[in-house]
Amino acid sequence: MNHHYKFILRLADNGLINSQRLSEWTGHGPFLEEDLALTNIALDILGRSKLLLEHAAKIDNSGKTEDTLAYHRGEREFLNTKLVEQPNGDYAQTIIRQVMVDYFDLLYYTELKKSKDEILAGIAAKSVKEITYHYRHTSNWVLRFGLGTEESNLRTQKALTELWRFSGELFFTDDTDVWAVKQGIGVDVNLFKDKWTNTINALFTEANLKLPETTFMQTGGKNGLHTEYLGYLLSEMQSLARALPNDKW
Repeated sequence: MNHHYKFILRLADNGLINSQRLSEWTGHGPFLEEDLALTNIALDILGRSKLLLEHAAKIDNSGKTEDTLAYHRGEREFLNTKLVEQPNGDYAQTIIRQVMVDYFDLLYYTELKKSKDEILAGIAAKSVKEITYHYRHTSNWVLRFGLGTEESNLRTQKALTELWRFSGELFFTDDTDVWAVKQGIGVDVNLFKDKWTNTINALFTEANLKLPETTFMQTGGKNGLHTEYLGYLLSEMQSLARALPNDKW
């Protein structure tokens, strides 16, 4: 697989799967304003993913479109991290998952604005404004849960203990990432790994939450090796397109 295509597809898939997970809360949020807020965040991320999938399809130049990439690939062809495919659980679990993704994306897309791929740079410039709001929103919820009731703290701590093992893959790199950095297209995540770690740790500490003492970081998603949850997510997300493959929308 072409490195350029694979690099962009990874970014697109992270957004697509993340937005699909968040959209599952639509109509089920804890109260109306939050239901709308999370739905809007999901739409922002989906919009970014659509632009990235369009760009990936043009680079691949094999007749694919953003729709075929989204709806007609199998589980092993998706290149998102394992973190974004994890189930929503309760609202605390969704927020813990999202705050880690949001702050990583904020740092990543801020750097990606410098990309020599002008389309990527443009997508990044637009996205940073949105992600800034996303992180502000989810980090405030972390504090609200962590410093709230004994029950809310307990649920948030449980979510952090469960999900922390997937955070390491955000910083996993391989030949594709190295190629992208050398070409001036991608981002060297080591430039901000310490900043991400320190800021996220400080947030959790302020929220009276503790990181697991020992954690084996899970990887593989960026190369198509996923948890069991992705298959179920894709079955729902792709059901209509696969049932009516020749229809136009």
